[in-house]
Parts: sequence; structure tokens; C-alpha cells
Amino acid sequence: MTVVVGYVPNQYGEAAIDAGVQEARRRGARLVVVNTSRGDALVDPRFASRSALDALDSRLAGVEHEVRQSVGADVADQVLDVVRDVDAELLVIGLRQRTPVGKMLMGSVAQRLLMEAPCPVLAVKPARMAATHPGRDLR
Repeated sequence: MTVVVGYVPNQYGEAAIDAGVQEARRRGARLVVVNTSRGDALVDPRFASRSALDALDSRLAGVEHEVRQSVGADVADQVLDVVRDVDAELLVIGLRQRTPVGKMLMGSVAQRLLMEAPCPVLAVKPARMAATHPGRDLR
């Protein structure tokens, strides 16, 4: 059994890691953390540095885990490939706040993952955001 976490080095990725660890422990499952980039910029803040990955690896000590990092044309495709490759029983992703216009004009990696993943998807947001906007739809 495997839980996959889509990870970016920010508050949304941290929320996904926290939820993913809880789910992996609850299910007695292995955790696979996926960090990806489109590779279309010299610096991509969503692509974790080696030191950030080392810190994440240390943080996950005590949980059977693997960290995968890749660069490709489409982030959602990269995550979905891993989900299928490990036959994941759950995908965990962090959600960020988007305006209605932002949702309409731009494609959403989170939306594609929610719609196309072959397993259940747990979408989480940082606790601080949830606490400061109770009852508000932040997807």
C-alpha cells in the first residue's frame, strides 16, 4: 500500500506532507513524495533544492518513504505517472487559494489531479489558512 504526496516547498506542500504522513501511518502504507517542475524557467520555486529535499528526508525519518523529483512538460502528468507506477491507494495534494477568474482563465494542476487520479485524492490546505477563513471556499 502506498500514499503519494504532491510536494512543493511552501505552506501548501507542508500541509500535504503532514496529511500524507498521517495517512501513511494510519494505513500502514509507504509514502512516496513527488516534487516536479515543468523546467521552463531557470529558477522554479516549486522545485525543491537539494538541501530542502535532505531536510524533508530527515523529517520523514521513521516513516517508510521515497522522494522522487522530476522535470517534464506537465506537472500533473508527472504526478499521475507516479500514482500509477506505485499503484497508489491515495494521493494527497495541497490547495492554494485562487480567485474565480484565476480558476476560469488558467488550468489547474490540482483540478487535473482531482479529476484524473485513478485513486482517491485528499486535498488539504494549511491550517492557518483554514483558521483565518472559516466557511469560505478557498479552492
